[in-house]
Amino acid sequence: MEEKKINVLYIDDEPNNITSFRAAFRRSFNIYSAESAEEARKIIEVEPIEVILSDQRMPKMTGIEFFQSILTTHPDPIRILITGYTDINAVIDAINIGQVYKYLTKPWIEHEVRTAILNAFELYDLRRQNRELTEKLMDANQKLELLARQNLLS
Repeated sequence: MEEKKINVLYIDDEPNNITSFRAAFRRSFNIYSAESAEEARKIIEVEPIEVILSDQRMPKMTGIEFFQSILTTHPDPIRILITGYTDINAVIDAINIGQVYKYLTKPWIEHEVRTAILNAFELYDLRRQNRELTEKLMDANQKLELLARQNLLS
């Protein structure tokens, strides 16, 4: 049985970067791409995206602003900021405001990006499993409470 590919969304306003990203990672991951935050939002509304990589400097909305804007509606995807500029304030904002898992620089090194995506998915999957186990535990606790009440009444 073939393993499920990770659903990755790559956002960059430069089409050549999207082409390069798709060429480098299409065999390893299901790649979705967007040239703007607006386009990316449409994708995450209909596709089960697990990892999002966004360029920081884009017209209209930065990568950090995009990440911040989706926190309440799409908190689960793991966010990675990728940029050609090393700006310490952007790094701090990415972590504090956009809840970014990792910060990568351009030009990116393929194995570093691949490792970051795999590690991000591992975190995504652990969080998903934790939610499922918590729900099962809460359900089991409710059933035990009901049984305990029934025993007290009889």
